[in-house]
Amino acid sequence: MEKDTIILTRKVQIYLDCDEKEQRSAYFKQLFEWQDMVYRGANMVMTHQYVQEQIKDLIYLRDDVKVKLADFKKDPDGIFTSSKMNTTYRILSLYFKGKLPSKIISAMNMTLNKAYSTDRTAYWKGEKSLRNYRKDMPIPFGGDQVKLSNDEKGRDFKLTLFKIPFRTYLGKDRSDKRILLQRALVGQIKICTSSIKIVKGKIFLLLALELPKKQHDLKEHIIAEASLSVEHPITVTIDKDNFQIGNKEEFLYRRMAIQAARHRIQKAAAFNKGGHGRKKKLKSLEHFSEKEKRYVDSRLHLYSRRLIDICVKTEAGTLLLVNQTNKEEVAKEDEFLLRNWSYYGLIEKIKYKANMVGINVIVE
Repeated sequence: MEKDTIILTRKVQIYLDCDEKEQRSAYFKQLFEWQDMVYRGANMVMTHQYVQEQIKDLIYLRDDVKVKLADFKKDPDGIFTSSKMNTTYRILSLYFKGKLPSKIISAMNMTLNKAYSTDRTAYWKGEKSLRNYRKDMPIPFGGDQVKLSNDEKGRDFKLTLFKIPFRTYLGKDRSDKRILLQRALVGQIKICTSSIKIVKGKIFLLLALELPKKQHDLKEHIIAEASLSVEHPITVTIDKDNFQIGNKEEFLYRRMAIQAARHRIQKAAAFNKGGHGRKKKLKSLEHFSEKEKRYVDSRLHLYSRRLIDICVKTEAGTLLLVNQTNKEEVAKEDEFLLRNWSYYGLIEKIKYKANMVGINVIVE
């Protein structure tokens, strides 16, 4: 049965709500220690999960060795002393109990088990390698740990996580973050398992919210046929109507212009005056490091939103991505297409937005 709710994640910048310098340093030190333990624990859990799955495929063991991934108390052939999910929890507790809050350990275990289950079939077929978590991995925790309150001016929000005080920084907030936080504060929407991410000294709250799906009068027999390409990002046909979303000039040409500008700066950086080391020498280049990624991401969000809006307006309940699989195979052989056509990101955004309004997406 299809769920009537969706999980929406919003990235909210937060900062330590503390003016004492020593206390702030202690809080930051604590967060960095937790982040290090979370990333190491995540890799341990994924390794244990994979080993457990592969035990039964070790054909070089004796034939009389019976292997079943189950609790031996419930199944005579089982090899575990507890449930499968509890095995990895015990590993995390063994190494990090007393160092990490138990709520973080529980959230880690649940999140990692869910992630492994999602990719389990691909691992079994050898189509995907095991996930590897990096040091900047977010610190997960249960949604019940987030206790929001309004600040003195009513512009931002306060929250305390594991006895560490935080305050949100929403700025001008042209998005819906303030509205969603206010709804979560009064209990209109549920906060699910969320996380904290530290990026270059800044702290971000990755807040997961459970929202009801928007109800639209869509008809499944009305099919919107969309064609994706690098020159015309999206061309969609619904009955006799034809719509073109985006164009070559604003997507491909602009993207290549950013690449060319970065390449010019990269060559010129050799003649920059250093003086204070590598950082100053490459300062102009750093400005362009994420510029292309941000621009493309912004365009893809815009194109996918326009596509879904067209489908909703025309009451199309089914979205068909025409001949997409063949196009992707061609793109993999073409270096230019592979570099400049972000088809995967666009499809993911289309699926995400389509799911929010109840449109069925079919990739042909």
